[in-house]
Amino acid sequence: MNADLLDRILADKRARLERGEYAVSPDETAVVAPDGKRFVASLREPGVRVIAEFKHRSPSAGEILPGADGKVETFALAYRRGHAAAISVVTEEDHFGGKPEWLPRARRISGLPALMKDFFLEERQLDFAASIGADAVILIARALDGAQLPALARAAKQRELAVVAEAHGGEEIARAGECEPDVLGVNARDLATFATDLDALEALVREIPPGPVKLAESGIKTRADIERLRRAGYEAFLVGETLLRSDDPEEALRDLKK
Repeated sequence: MNADLLDRILADKRARLERGEYAVSPDETAVVAPDGKRFVASLREPGVRVIAEFKHRSPSAGEILPGADGKVETFALAYRRGHAAAISVVTEEDHFGGKPEWLPRARRISGLPALMKDFFLEERQLDFAASIGADAVILIARALDGAQLPALARAAKQRELAVVAEAHGGEEIARAGECEPDVLGVNARDLATFATDLDALEALVREIPPGPVKLAESGIKTRADIERLRRAGYEAFLVGETLLRSDDPEEALRDLKK
């Protein structure tokens, strides 16, 4: 995701906000109240802790899961049976082909703590996330300036949402750490070339301050990848494409956890 693409994504998100999307009616209640503590506790349990992701497509990979709308429950059940620590649902509409309504469907079937993956810019999006059953939200350091990131992190915690702060390098890790997130994720994908670099991921774990769960994101394909990153110091792993392209996502998830 290069800078130009990120700018387009954020511009489209702002346009949706200007149209009044993500508004929550005052009398609308959450599908299930957010439980950020459960999300974090699940990632801290012993063993290999995988956040299994559901998404339709991405700007770098194109279409990943054809007919995604009809497969939410199938994958959610597979992730439950494969003993994922949590489920991540990519809900961004314009560039990832997601739908917010996938999150409550996935949470209901899987019973797993749910992370809403989107581009959060305003507090009303946090209210919306809470209203559809999210337990955690991702805040992308590169998309938020120095004041926005800590402000949204505080607002999320006030709503009992766990905060997953995502960073791509040392400077962003430092900024993300300052907002005291529950989870600090380091993305292995180079935003300029789209290539993933596990060597860089290994090196960057040393930059993560004490406190948050250390989460490795992108480029994880095998159990060997997970073992390598565990030795480096990561405690949890977000895996999407490997599972979504598998003929048997439940078995693929089990293989990662063996």
